[in-house]
Amino acid sequence: MEDYSQEDWGNHSQDLHGYPTDQELDEIPVTKRTLKIKQESSEEAQKRDIMQNIVQILESVQLKWELFQSWTDFSRLHLSNKLAIFGIGYNTRWKEDIRYHYAEISSQVPLGKRLREYFNSEKPEGRIIMTRVQKMNWKNVYYKFLEITISEARCLELHMEIDWIPIAHSKPTGGNIVQYLLPGGIPKSPGLYAIGYEECIERPLSPHMERRSLDPGKEGRVDLETLSAQASLQVEIEPTRIIYCYLGIAEVRTLQQCLFLHFQANTKTFSKDWVGINGFLSQNCIVDPGVSPKSIYIKFVEVERDFLSAGSLVECLEKAIGYPLKFNN
Repeated sequence: MEDYSQEDWGNHSQDLHGYPTDQELDEIPVTKRTLKIKQESSEEAQKRDIMQNIVQILESVQLKWELFQSWTDFSRLHLSNKLAIFGIGYNTRWKEDIRYHYAEISSQVPLGKRLREYFNSEKPEGRIIMTRVQKMNWKNVYYKFLEITISEARCLELHMEIDWIPIAHSKPTGGNIVQYLLPGGIPKSPGLYAIGYEECIERPLSPHMERRSLDPGKEGRVDLETLSAQASLQVEIEPTRIIYCYLGIAEVRTLQQCLFLHFQANTKTFSKDWVGINGFLSQNCIVDPGVSPKSIYIKFVEVERDFLSAGSLVECLEKAIGYPLKFNN
């Protein structure tokens, strides 16, 4: 790797971080500055969550680290035009265990080109690595990768970048049956779609909460409203999460047609003998008085029809979410 002077290192450091100067900070109103910091911290947290998810995928398939030795590593034919999930790792002179520096899904740029950017001192990504090796923060640099198809890349995009859309339902008709109300704007094109439901996790009150509900406080006064609420709720409700239960491939039909068949047709032709995702959605339409059906969600992404038959899409999504899809056999 190329040597730089101390002055150059200072310039590189400023280029990398791009922090505003004191004068620039003084010119920014406090409220705007606070909002900017909050926005940046939220974006950083989102990036960190995505990277952790990618690391989880790489670890789940048990890939071996490869030591970076020369540029020819990334010029090999099998890397030149492949899409992949990849990770960059390092160790130190003090600890041989390899730790992750970065992980990414290279779904738009071929893996070979993306890796070259991480080991090129003229690129921001490569400059960070070069600095840490030259300053002996790191001993060796490694990489690992898992080749993926275009459809698998889109499947991972569906999971990590596409938001869930809640499905509304009508008021009960014909006694105790509700109907799903699909949103507009579902593409009339091929692609991938997922169906999920909201899971509410309940757990017993912690001992601290129980003591608080029984202890009125040092002053001897009891907050009757709080005590009543704590007495009636014997569990703490954790934030809800959406559970994936089905991944659909709209290859022969469009995304709109597939989702219509799942959500609209089944309420008109309901049969107790139905199984799988259609049976689940149909049974969810039958509700007892005063009871709401499970909250159902969908998400979808358009994919060119020619790419949909390649890859192992269900297994790809299951590795990404960390549990099996209930209605994909």
